[in-house]
Amino acid sequence: MSFSMRTNGKILLTGEYFVTEGAVSLALPTRLGQTLDIEQSNSKGDSQLIWKSYSNEDAIWFEASFTLPGLKLIKSDGDEDHPKVAKTLQSILREAKSLNSKFLRKTKGTWEAKSVLEFARDWGLGSSSTLITMIAEWAQVDPFQLLENTLGGSGYDIVAAKAEGPLLFQKFNGNNRWDRSDFNPEFKEQLYFVHLGKKQSSKEALVYYTITPPEEREKPLPRITQITHDIAQYTHNLEDFEALIEEHETLVQSVIQQPRAKELYFEDYWGEVKSLGGWGGDFVLVTSNKSAEKTIVYFQEKGFETILKYGELIKEY
Repeated sequence: MSFSMRTNGKILLTGEYFVTEGAVSLALPTRLGQTLDIEQSNSKGDSQLIWKSYSNEDAIWFEASFTLPGLKLIKSDGDEDHPKVAKTLQSILREAKSLNSKFLRKTKGTWEAKSVLEFARDWGLGSSSTLITMIAEWAQVDPFQLLENTLGGSGYDIVAAKAEGPLLFQKFNGNNRWDRSDFNPEFKEQLYFVHLGKKQSSKEALVYYTITPPEEREKPLPRITQITHDIAQYTHNLEDFEALIEEHETLVQSVIQQPRAKELYFEDYWGEVKSLGGWGGDFVLVTSNKSAEKTIVYFQEKGFETILKYGELIKEY
């Protein structure tokens, strides 16, 4: 019953919020992800699952033990939020078991699970979605169903977890559609990701969106989808790309009524700034027609130390 898997993190370049309403979105898998290894360490004694989660710095940030096959929490330890993490992990494992009654049914002795993040926990690149994808594979259940029954979400991050490069994703009439995208901008050397250091959960990010009347949320859908296709297929220079992401930002802002990251932090910046995923946290994409040195210095002087070049972060075909 040993198991080993690695999955990618994700960046949602277009369609944030609107992806839940059926807009076509452009998702980018990241080079950094998460691994999960399951091994039987002892075939005797009480049946239990010992779970240890490691950070990208090889430090244990969470550990817990569960009875088998009932998955009752025995104990947990780690960061201050470890009780919440333990409860979430337990709910995911139990839901996987409910979707496949054979999962963890005839286990004996001690089993050890080791998950290792390749990126910092506060980067928002998908520590939960990568884990759900791997647990679903381990349990041999549908990852989309497991996500829907536990944490919720559109599901684009589940697809990105296994993707080899950029993809177009759409959630339509309850079904998930996706296809490879050849998005490979000629100007990618002028694209950077800047970490804002303001991690927020997907549920928190959706609050501003869901309080907007449905008819107002639906108005921008066709244009958001068209912008996604234009960016993915027809954008060959930085200026056109900047115009499209500025329009995208304006459309999102018209619905959620929140200030853009550029307005909040980088009002004097010469390039464009686009929020990624829920506004208010994690990474932003920035464009620059100046040298890498000048670009990086600008953000460092603003107090933002984590600046990654496009090619450093994004997985490509």
